[in-house]
Amino acid sequence: MTKPEALIMVVDDEPSIRDLLSASLRFSGFEVLTAADGHEAVEVAERASPDLVVLDVMLPDLDGFEVARRITAPVLFLTARDATEDKIHGLGVGDDYVTKPFSLEEVQARIRAVLRRTRGEGAPASRLRVADLELDEDTGEVWRAARPVRLSPTEYKLLHYFMANAGRVLSKAQILDHVWNYDFGGDAGVVESYVSYLRRKVDASEPRLIHTLRSVGYVLREPPAG
Repeated sequence: MTKPEALIMVVDDEPSIRDLLSASLRFSGFEVLTAADGHEAVEVAERASPDLVVLDVMLPDLDGFEVARRITAPVLFLTARDATEDKIHGLGVGDDYVTKPFSLEEVQARIRAVLRRTRGEGAPASRLRVADLELDEDTGEVWRAARPVRLSPTEYKLLHYFMANAGRVLSKAQILDHVWNYDFGGDAGVVESYVSYLRRKVDASEPRLIHTLRSVGYVLREPPAG
């Protein structure tokens, strides 16, 4: 069984948000605990020692800032507040801040960024590599088998998303949300079209890297050894 990427606690008094975030994070490889209010959050954090807490500021008992002061885990604040002073306050006692309505992909990206910082892993390398496919995040250049590949801005964004999540199955809904910002309401057909365009440019020869999992989504992964 694959080891979870990290233990995350989601704290929100709205069941719909709590359940949505929990399901999304579990699907992406995290182990998830939940709490519905501040006191429960403090108790669960003391008992389970999560790697990170996704914490709503507006809770019915203790507010998120007070909870953050009482726990030792890194905190990603999640709230409807978007005033500048609240953001400053949040970053003063937490590690990052996301404003509702939020993108699930943004929350996951910020979680991973906070985990990298708090685990001392530092900044990720600017060049992504999967087999003989390379992408330079600084220059926007792409190579396959050392040959440069020209991509449109959307193709580049799609490839970057695949490579940043190499080995992870990505649903069409996740791709729509991240690449087109449709928040799960877009036409999945556009994903199929752009994956086809991308395959013609970077995956037309062996070994194939982009794989379709029918009724599930896509995964970009290293070819099997040997």
